Amino acid sequence: MNLTQYRSVVPEGEYQEFLTAAFTMAEKAGEILMRYFRKSGLEQSTKLNDSDVVTIADKESEAYILDYVHRNFPSHGIISEESGKDHEDREWRWVVDPLDGTTNFAMGLPVFCVSIALEHNEEPVIGVVYAPYIGECFFAVKGGGAWLNGTGIRCSDKAELSKAVVATGMPYDRNDTPDNNLAEICRMALCVRGIRRMGSAAIDLCYTAAGFLDAYWELNLNRWDVSAGLLIASEAGAVIESIRSDRNHSILVSNPALYPAIRRVVLIDGN
Repeated sequence: MNLTQYRSVVPEGEYQEFLTAAFTMAEKAGEILMRYFRKSGLEQSTKLNDSDVVTIADKESEAYILDYVHRNFPSHGIISEESGKDHEDREWRWVVDPLDGTTNFAMGLPVFCVSIALEHNEEPVIGVVYAPYIGECFFAVKGGGAWLNGTGIRCSDKAELSKAVVATGMPYDRNDTPDNNLAEICRMALCVRGIRRMGSAAIDLCYTAAGFLDAYWELNLNRWDVSAGLLIASEAGAVIESIRSDRNHSILVSNPALYPAIRRVVLIDGN
């Protein structure tokens, strides 16, 4: 899949070079992931606990992306899931999740992706989320709209909570803290048509942007999970709110029509 073909749908501007680079990195990283997907003997280990998985595919995908950034943009900083932070305080920084949905990947489930964002003074200006097995590339440029495989996308316009299909996830520390999203899931399940647990925050954000889902919320995410997807959702017209200040990146993303109702359920009293 030649992702650079999609650069032509975005108006020429100061970010065009960076978008092309993000496409190149995402495509190659996706090829690396596909070399390992559903192959026997996948090398994997855990990090914080048994729910926090890392594989050799994560590491090779990340190594390629970091090398590309260092060679082509030596003045830029990087935040990446497996390697951490490298000059994160620089004006330009790449925020990378080389394999979002690692548990899915390790189990042979096809919902996984590469997520790459470029931030300027901590604000995302480029976002690319590429799901290589599914063949879907979501991307956005600040002020330039959001796209799926070269076709513009917008969030849904559904207004009835009882007909909504929403997504969420659970934090890796769910066994160690009661603040683990279970109560919110139970409340929401009684109000909506369905809840989906896709297993990839980046894909949840992009599917909300495209209207495949009507809303998404999750607690205790990391910057690399959300940077690209939040830009894509924002450019697709979604409402975005940080719903907690004490649980890392905890977000609610919804189409505008459903946002007040979704917010009331997630936050109970709306505060």
